[in-house]
Amino acid sequence: MPSAANNVADFFLFAQPRDRRAIVTDRATWSYGQVADLTFLYMAQLRRAGIQPGHRVPMVLGDGPDFAAVLFAIVAVGGVAVMINPELRTDHLTTILEQADPPVAMVRDRMLPEVESTIPSSTTIIEVGETSSPPDAQPAVPAAAVSDRDPALWLFSGGTTGAPKIVVQAHGSFINTTKKYAHETLGYQPDDLTIAVPRLFFGYATGSGLFFPFSVGAATVLFDEPPTPAELLKRIRRHRPTILVTTPSAINALLQDVGATGTDLASVRFATSAGEALPETLYHRWKERFGVELLDGLGTAEMWHIFVTNTVGDVRPGTVGRPVPGFEVECRDEQGTRLGLNEVGLLWVRGDSEALGYFGQPELTAQVFRDGWVVTGDLVSIDAEGYVSHRGRADDALKVKGKWLRPQEVESCLLEHSAVREAAVVGIPDKAGLVKPVAFVVRSSAVDESELKQHVLDRLEPYKHPRRIVFLDEFPVTHLGKIDRGALRRQLEG
Repeated sequence: MPSAANNVADFFLFAQPRDRRAIVTDRATWSYGQVADLTFLYMAQLRRAGIQPGHRVPMVLGDGPDFAAVLFAIVAVGGVAVMINPELRTDHLTTILEQADPPVAMVRDRMLPEVESTIPSSTTIIEVGETSSPPDAQPAVPAAAVSDRDPALWLFSGGTTGAPKIVVQAHGSFINTTKKYAHETLGYQPDDLTIAVPRLFFGYATGSGLFFPFSVGAATVLFDEPPTPAELLKRIRRHRPTILVTTPSAINALLQDVGATGTDLASVRFATSAGEALPETLYHRWKERFGVELLDGLGTAEMWHIFVTNTVGDVRPGTVGRPVPGFEVECRDEQGTRLGLNEVGLLWVRGDSEALGYFGQPELTAQVFRDGWVVTGDLVSIDAEGYVSHRGRADDALKVKGKWLRPQEVESCLLEHSAVREAAVVGIPDKAGLVKPVAFVVRSSAVDESELKQHVLDRLEPYKHPRRIVFLDEFPVTHLGKIDRGALRRQLEG
């Protein structure tokens, strides 16, 4: 039954006490009432532009109160928010926007030159300036009545090997995962203050850094500057957040940053890691340096957010933890047959956060969404206690000399060397067509190829050592900030 209570805007924003602190920026502190008032202004703007329920509205905005208000305004009027990364490749962005066929696009004024050429000529562009201070009180406007399976947001797969897939997610998915993961599993509290490294257009951050704190009347720190270690630490010292939302790449950067030495993270109750595999080496280095519990988890755009996680008091390093209550996971082979304990296979998951499917791709939708299950592209194993070990992406895993090789295992080994800042391993066919592991490394100090090869040979089985090591100044990344392994392969194949 359609109801305003099913609407994401009502659940996360309008239902919260107006006087509670909601958003903290470098310039001001915003209450829920003030965020709602800004949302009402954008709702009026969207309605004047002719937005109707079901219309897709791209938003190209930096993190801040305007991002939150525009997002809530779009879904509040029944529209579908399309959160765009302005750094997405031009051809990919053009394809997404053409498929969205939007009547209106909401674009930060300073970002318009970067994306204007990709926006269809039939689309009206509304430039959004930065609202530096809260607006005056506005008349309240109710959210549109929707069902829990009405579309709310377009999300995008990681795109590590090609164009990102468009995942259509419904209002009910966001509410379900929030209750199961944020409330029941992690225990977000009204007095929490979150701060996130990934930007809000990334579904992981949309949840952990906006929806989750808002759902309990807590607050979030938002900033538009690039989330470098210096910018992050400056705000941690200033605002004293209780929850840190981060990624393995950001964790590694913090550990490498000399400015982070001696940093006090005592205010942080726990940190979460997701978006890519967390090497066990990084977990132990993080704990030794900062003493803050780091909760690695696994989620997909097809289920919106994290559905397997470590929890405070129950962390198994080297695993992504156990299923979140309300979600069921299995490990199956390519034919869909359930595998035994500790066997490696594809991860199947089901729960009430399943997406509606892939936009414009019915065959792929039928392949991935099967009888209530989502067949992910992740390789995992599950032990007798239910802990899930992530064994890499199916399209990244290598078979070398007839044996499975998990790139993350080799990457973690390389990161143990003091001269290695970042590492990524991909499979490249040799002249005979046999796949061999090749490592890409960003150095923090001088080291040569032979030393790193020997470092791996001394610690892992011989077939796992990289046959070649390529040194880079920095890694190419996808629109979600993950290492672009497809680009690394193309670099060698070219």
